Amino acid sequence: MNVISAIETRRSIKYFDIHHKMTATEIDQLMSLAMLTPTAFNIQHWRFVLVTDPVLRQQIRAVSWNQAQVEEASLLIVITADLKAWEKQPERYWKNAPQAVSDILVPAIKHYYTGNEQAQRDEAMRSCGMAAMTIMLAAKEMGYDTCPMDGFDFDVVAKLINLPADHTPVMFVTVGKAIKPASPRSGQLAMNEIVIQNKFSE
Repeated sequence: MNVISAIETRRSIKYFDIHHKMTATEIDQLMSLAMLTPTAFNIQHWRFVLVTDPVLRQQIRAVSWNQAQVEEASLLIVITADLKAWEKQPERYWKNAPQAVSDILVPAIKHYYTGNEQAQRDEAMRSCGMAAMTIMLAAKEMGYDTCPMDGFDFDVVAKLINLPADHTPVMFVTVGKAIKPASPRSGQLAMNEIVIQNKFSE
């Protein structure tokens, strides 16, 4: 499947084959592809929590509006953001760059993020959103279906997965084999309402 086909056919699936198991190799491949997602300053803010424990899946489902896919999909990925990744040995993010490049960018990270909590959060959220899309398209290429989700109690889920205080939950992506197709697209807006040429009208 090419990228265009993956975009056109990817849908949010709610009902998954509870008996299908992803292999460790498949999961590793999916996560390896997710880790190629771009991030600001190459900070790689995302932290992917792979929830496989059945009891924990039940607990998370209970605080996710009882949505079946949380428990029934082959894999539940809780995408979280490390809001302080920018200050955790930032030289790691440029270790393979020429020294001249690293000498510019590593100090720039500190300059840009220090004292700017909105930028810290905004950049982490953008990075995690892009990672979620990478996961969904890669999964489609691998023959899997997905569902992005934010319908859950963020505070309770954070406690259930023992999330560090300087991290925040962003969203779920469930991955598995669909047993029921998605409903028809419910109403796409016209392109002339979505795409603006140069600037908005006054």
